[in-house]
Amino acid sequence: MKKNKMEKEKVSNNELKALGINDVKILESFSRVANGLLKHGVMDKPQILANLEALIDDPMPYALKKGGKFKNLAESIIELRKDGKFLKQQRTNFKLKEEIADFPVWGLEHIEVGALAQMKTAIKLPVAVAGALMPDAHQGYGLPIGGVLATTANTIIPFAVGVDIACRMCLSIFDLPAEAVDTETAKLQNMLVDHTYFGIGCTTKSYHDSSLFDSKTWSETKVIRSLKDKAYAQLGTSGTGNHFVEWGELTITDGALEGIPAGRYLALLSHSGSRGFGGSIANHYSKIAMSKTKLPADAKHLAWLDLDKDEGQEYWIAMNLAGEYASANHHEIHNKIARALNLDPLMRIENHHNFAWKERLADGTEVMVHRKGATPAGEGVLGIIPGSMSTPGFVVRGKGASASINSASHGAGRLMSRSAAFKTLDKAAIAANLINKRITLMGSDMDEAPMAYKDIHAVMAAQHDLVEVLAKFEPRIVKMADARERPED
Repeated sequence: MKKNKMEKEKVSNNELKALGINDVKILESFSRVANGLLKHGVMDKPQILANLEALIDDPMPYALKKGGKFKNLAESIIELRKDGKFLKQQRTNFKLKEEIADFPVWGLEHIEVGALAQMKTAIKLPVAVAGALMPDAHQGYGLPIGGVLATTANTIIPFAVGVDIACRMCLSIFDLPAEAVDTETAKLQNMLVDHTYFGIGCTTKSYHDSSLFDSKTWSETKVIRSLKDKAYAQLGTSGTGNHFVEWGELTITDGALEGIPAGRYLALLSHSGSRGFGGSIANHYSKIAMSKTKLPADAKHLAWLDLDKDEGQEYWIAMNLAGEYASANHHEIHNKIARALNLDPLMRIENHHNFAWKERLADGTEVMVHRKGATPAGEGVLGIIPGSMSTPGFVVRGKGASASINSASHGAGRLMSRSAAFKTLDKAAIAANLINKRITLMGSDMDEAPMAYKDIHAVMAAQHDLVEVLAKFEPRIVKMADARERPED
């Protein structure tokens, strides 16, 4: 007989520590009670943690309740506090700044009200130093997608990094004519079938290079150690939603990319992140941040971790490892396909767009720059800004605009929600669009249709002062998760 879900779950010490408990004996008592209640199905995990949080704030109501499940714990805490022995980390309540600081917005006419409201809330955080909103911005959790937020140097906001940590673009340029997408369509399609894997929980069994897992960082923290096997099994795979691997035609202007003559080339473009590893890290430390840093309801997802504390350092280590892992994921895909093509790429260009970096503002202030769905665009920095499955993407060089905190958009940005796409878009119109643009589509569904996205040309025009366009990528053979796979990001 299979154990039920409650029997499988466990209230971890880290989750209890996130409530503010740092005394070993108290931690043991809380763990015993919490996991006893969970094991016997008295309450589910969220209920248990909510009660324990309330008990720590005020144990008296629990101590007075006859037959209460937490009565003994509450009485113990009251006695310990009388003797000054209950050592707990104080959870701090923070107020937002009363005035909204100015922040620049690119392409204001393309941005929904909800995203602007979220950015206005973010800039009022007591740790906020500067912010900017990119023209592809739309509403997300906490910080809007397309939002850039610089906070004090020792703070980091998990939800301002994003759930898919280090979501990333990668482009391989091959010394083959762009016409190969028409003359070798079946061959290129088969390469995508053979060497790409999409979906929640999908795994691979063969690897081109798994040396990243030799890194000692995988043993740095308990959370990372617990996720190593999952990460290894998913190396070289892609998620759902807007993740893709596609062949296309890359047009490069004269002198734009050093060492590559002007012309039209076959290129491979991919978009995905750190898979279940990054998602688990994000969820774990977001909960800790929200329990440590109490904010008003409209800002609760913008809770931060202190890099001077253990949990902040743990997240920083895990986030950076997720960045290396996301890069390795793309390299697995590109290297396997390059091997099948029997040709090394002329150049590979890549960048994160869900990450946090330690940087300096123009005035020299040290900050933590969160780019949630925003491309690094420091002076001379190369990046990729994709459109949709039937509209072009662009290879760009950053201009180092200090007002945008050295950032640009990460794509076209959604014009409508996924649910709205399913309700309003027409399948026949989508099919006609793909035929007109000569797109071979493998997988996907209506929520990723080109019409669900903003006009990439308008988005690029709105940020001409942030990036210089070096090359244009026209997608032609597009592989995404099957329609039955629901987005995980």
